[in-house]
Amino acid sequence: MNNKNLLGKIGLLITAMIWGSGFTFSSIALDYFTTFQVIALRFTIAFVFLLIMNLGKIKQISKGDFIKGITIGAILFLAYFFQTKGLEFTSTSKNSFLTAVNVVLVPFIGWLVLRQNLSKNALLGALVSLIGIGFTSFAGGVGELAFNFGDVLSLVGAVFFAGHIFYTDYYGDNMPNWVVMLLQMGTAAILSWVAAFAFGESHLTFTSASIMPILYIGIVTTLVGYGLQTVAQKYTTSGEAAVILSTEAFFGMLTAVLMLGEPVVLTMIIGGILIFCGILVVELKPIKENLLK
Repeated sequence: MNNKNLLGKIGLLITAMIWGSGFTFSSIALDYFTTFQVIALRFTIAFVFLLIMNLGKIKQISKGDFIKGITIGAILFLAYFFQTKGLEFTSTSKNSFLTAVNVVLVPFIGWLVLRQNLSKNALLGALVSLIGIGFTSFAGGVGELAFNFGDVLSLVGAVFFAGHIFYTDYYGDNMPNWVVMLLQMGTAAILSWVAAFAFGESHLTFTSASIMPILYIGIVTTLVGYGLQTVAQKYTTSGEAAVILSTEAFFGMLTAVLMLGEPVVLTMIIGGILIFCGILVVELKPIKENLLK
């Protein structure tokens, strides 16, 4: 494992920490805004910042990069769309767990699209992490296990989240980071506002209390988080990225405990341990290869 690969993995772990904290701030933001308003605002804030920062370079975007960026942005929007709609018909724990299925799906997308070999370590690590996510997600009780319409929507969202990780890796290597970010955030923002209007969630009311969480989600979770993901994935594989980013579930739980005072239970601890074991499994092969050199 070279230094760039190590830095890429560290970057993805920091991204997972940022995204995990986003669950808590999203929960706070939902006290003031509807679900699609939160999604639309987070992408709009990120896009505006990116547009201001890169206004003088807009003409440098090629037609090919424009199409690729829009594709990544559309996939990102669809992931959030199905995840959010699924949440209306199923529990939060089941929604988060089923969304996390993307950690297993990413290697299969690589195999289907590019005929990449399925790494045994990556698959085993993904499965161990998924089990850990299950423990973390159902920490408050398994509840109703019957499969419903919301679960189907959540799984569709998981497919698109996996697709986003894969295509960010696939297209991102040959595109400037700012182009990937600007186009995907702009596309996701436009489509999110269309969805907000379509579902009757167009009326916005801002208060002093609502500004802080929505700015955190827009600037830190979205702008910084996805920016770091875009850069870090250039030095890792999509399979590695999926497993490392799965720690988002653990950090989301940890942030909720620290900031919202949610209780700590044994299943949370077991889930966290399994998630990190999943990462270690993925790392076993490169460590073994380095020892044999």
